[in-house]
Amino acid sequence: MLTINLIREKKDFVIERLKVKNFDAGEIVEKIILLDSSRRELQTGTDSLQSEMNQISRKIGAMMKDNPVSGADEARAKTHLLKEEIRSLSEKLAAVEDALREEIISLPNLPHESVPAGRGADDNLIVRDGGVMMEIPSDALPHWDLIRKYDIIDFELGIKLTGAGFPVYKGKGAKLERALISYFLDQAVKAGYTEILPPVVVNEASGFGTGQLPDKEGQMYHIGADNLYLIPTAEVPVTNIYRDVILNADNLPVKNVAYTPCFRREAGSWGAHVRGLNRLHQFDKVEIVQITHPGHSYEALEEMVTHVEGLVSSLGLPYRIVRLCGGDMSFTSALTYDFEVWSAAQKKWLEVSSVSNFESFQANRLKCRFREKGDKHTRLAHTLNGSALALPRIVAALLENYQTGSGIVIPDVLIPYTGFKIIT
Repeated sequence: MLTINLIREKKDFVIERLKVKNFDAGEIVEKIILLDSSRRELQTGTDSLQSEMNQISRKIGAMMKDNPVSGADEARAKTHLLKEEIRSLSEKLAAVEDALREEIISLPNLPHESVPAGRGADDNLIVRDGGVMMEIPSDALPHWDLIRKYDIIDFELGIKLTGAGFPVYKGKGAKLERALISYFLDQAVKAGYTEILPPVVVNEASGFGTGQLPDKEGQMYHIGADNLYLIPTAEVPVTNIYRDVILNADNLPVKNVAYTPCFRREAGSWGAHVRGLNRLHQFDKVEIVQITHPGHSYEALEEMVTHVEGLVSSLGLPYRIVRLCGGDMSFTSALTYDFEVWSAAQKKWLEVSSVSNFESFQANRLKCRFREKGDKHTRLAHTLNGSALALPRIVAALLENYQTGSGIVIPDVLIPYTGFKIIT
């Protein structure tokens, strides 16, 4: 959520920067300025009346002490009228504040100055690539056929139990999934992240805090009876740990990692791009989160990108890092890097991670602040997160790139976790 001070003081700047995200903010910003002006006038009026009433109340006290019958009744009548005026103004103020808040939360985060303009994925910038394209058999199979051949994931059983997009992992498929989770968690802990095992169900305040609500309400599974939501990513519960928290600057950055299953309703389309593991309603993901000092958040972003790059590289997968253009960025992000791995049999790039800096956008919603040593004032922190990594497409890429005539070879870094070297 953008701060009202930023919108008020840099109105034209806000409008121009949001054009990079293809968002026309002109009308909303003008409405916000008018509502803010009304809010301040009402607040000033309320404060003035409250001050006047306080003064009269003190006079009444003095009157009652010196002469209980000297004019106190007239003063009390005046305070009664003031209370009614204050109540009326307070109601108007609350209504204006609600309207102002609704307008502000409809504005996306401002993109960082390095974000290129663009409409969608075709306008993203490739930052760098790595890894080596593997030689695979001429009769190589896509991962959905490999899964069936080696009986390691059962989509039909998932449909029986729940519905499409909820696969059942079996045997060495389940072991490979668990191995990847453990490997990613261990690498994050080695990099200084503290592991968290959060709930996978959150309340509305948590969804609002990280920006999923109201922007992505239709993509989340809602538990109506309890007004709770299944998480779309561990970012939501982990970042919300710091909602309404004032941190000490000396304790920044805060670095957390969490494994959770994730739930998204968006996987309802048809076609080859959603076959197999390409898009699911439920999937496993390891997420890294940082709460940082504003002066160091872009250093933290680069550190997180390097961490994710190390994971992908260690798996031996061909990859590329992409800086998203304004039109392909999320509502909440200021700058996002996507990681894509090469799907050898499908012959296309698959997104496996997004690493983003949200600057103070989430922190303002969360009221996540920090205080410098010796300073009584607080400031908004910066929040960042990244997939490290999302598993379905990593599994798909591993199966396709490591397939041989005799089976699917396991990357060396995973063998201590799987306990086997090949799926046959």
